[in-house]
Amino acid sequence: MFQFLVDTLLRASDLALIALGLSMVYGLVKFPNIAHVQYAMLGAYLTYALHAVGVPLVGAIVLSCLCTGVLTLLLHLLVFRRLLRGGPAIAMIGSLAIAMLTVAFAQGIAGSFPRMFNLPMTQAVVVGSARLSHTQLYFVGTTLTLLVLFTLVLFFTRTGRAMRALASNPALAAASGLHAENITRLVAFGSGAIAGLGGSMLALSTGAHLNLGHDLLLPVFAAAILGGLGNPLGAVAGALLIAFTETVVTNANFGWLVGQDMAFLPVAYISAASFLILLLALLFKPYGLFDREVRRV
Repeated sequence: MFQFLVDTLLRASDLALIALGLSMVYGLVKFPNIAHVQYAMLGAYLTYALHAVGVPLVGAIVLSCLCTGVLTLLLHLLVFRRLLRGGPAIAMIGSLAIAMLTVAFAQGIAGSFPRMFNLPMTQAVVVGSARLSHTQLYFVGTTLTLLVLFTLVLFFTRTGRAMRALASNPALAAASGLHAENITRLVAFGSGAIAGLGGSMLALSTGAHLNLGHDLLLPVFAAAILGGLGNPLGAVAGALLIAFTETVVTNANFGWLVGQDMAFLPVAYISAASFLILLLALLFKPYGLFDREVRRV
């Protein structure tokens, strides 16, 4: 049972940072950026490339996050800000084109073969009845630290109050003297950097590969929709629910249904679990699990 909870927490860590960034941007620009998950893929490749040329791993991750954040900001300034003049639907279609171009660019530079990090072998950490690698512990610790810092910034700083005000009522926020474009630029940079971090940390276990963004697309969007698009902390809660559902699907013993002692669903059915949760959310909770909060923030 404890291992089940640990697996859920690990999967939630995979999704939480990227869903957080996606929901942050949606709260201000009001369109679902499909390319957001590919920023995680780029972050993974950048971290691998920097580490391969001799940059220490922590430094490679930091530089990768900064580069991904700058790229995200440039795309906002040069592409998405113009696309938004045609409406959110046009911007969403444009983000799909950016996502495909990003994958093609990465494939042209790095090829299609996964890039695995050459990390030192370490003993697994035993916590109760669960076993975790040092990389997984660092990932969970980094995710929890960032979520605490983000919560403090969002609710206890002037910048956070400005972000919430702009997401809630842009016209009133502008009339109050808030510079909407500066805040949007800051959020665009921050969301890209966070996505780059999430992709980099995930790649330490799975390697940097072209399908990293595609594999994240459905569960990340499902988490963001469950939490209510535009509600970053709700997206984190949605990521936890998606992670719990996926872990149940892949760990539940269905042997009693087929007359066997043990029978488990293949890992490929993880996507089906995300589809199911997303469909149920759209049918019964289209504004997210925290619909009151979504309408306010």
